[in-house]
Amino acid sequence: MINFPNAKINLGLNILSKRSDGYHNLETIFYPLGIKDALEIIPKEDQKQDTFYQTGLKLDTSSADNLVMKALKLMRERYSFPTLEVHLLKTIPFGAGLGGGSADATFMLKLINETFDLNVADKELAEIAVKLGADCPFFVHNTPMFATGIGEKFEKINLSLKDYTFVLVKPNIHVSTKDAFGGIQPALPQKSLKEIVELPIKEWRGLMENDFEKTIFPKYPAIESIKEKLYALGAQYASMSGSGSSVYGIFNHKPQNIDTFFPKNYIWIGKGL
Repeated sequence: MINFPNAKINLGLNILSKRSDGYHNLETIFYPLGIKDALEIIPKEDQKQDTFYQTGLKLDTSSADNLVMKALKLMRERYSFPTLEVHLLKTIPFGAGLGGGSADATFMLKLINETFDLNVADKELAEIAVKLGADCPFFVHNTPMFATGIGEKFEKINLSLKDYTFVLVKPNIHVSTKDAFGGIQPALPQKSLKEIVELPIKEWRGLMENDFEKTIFPKYPAIESIKEKLYALGAQYASMSGSGSSVYGIFNHKPQNIDTFFPKNYIWIGKGL
């Protein structure tokens, strides 16, 4: 059995307050994007233990530390199913604010559930997923969501951007968690993202903000430059996704000669889901 974990972007991201556990309360809108990995599981009754093979983009983690295998381990703690040979083709850039690892992990939970007819409800899948990462439960639903808490509390919203073209640009820059949160000043926004997202897209600029841009852009001007170029190319809205370093633009039509504006950067052009 095979499925295709997709990425997500953040439409706005407001850091509201710091929690006593060291995490931050936030609000954001998760939106699924059409760039995908491929995940396959093959039952191997004759194997004594699960095996993992990864191709595509090279990851800097061991098999045991990969979230896909951690998801498999969590499912084994609750349910019985055959030993598996696991294959992951990685095309979603990592360290990009796109949730690729989280998607892979959650799609693994779903793939095991469907392949072996375990009939695990979405609520329980989400409870398992949050143990793998705060944004993992989003991929159980994989539909536009307003998220709060540390990113694990969801409220479905009526939003479709399927008629728009997305241009995603990922520079060869890694943004650490320390860099992302360094200097962040939590504050309540004047207007909630739930209100802003109801406005026409061309009005989002200046209202729908990603708080991480305030700390990351001064440290990495090249990321800010990508956002400025996307607007210059005619984007209706542009933003960094999550804590970066990828930046996306939402266009009415596919811009021309996009490669010439972003040499040596990863570029993806496609649709939202």
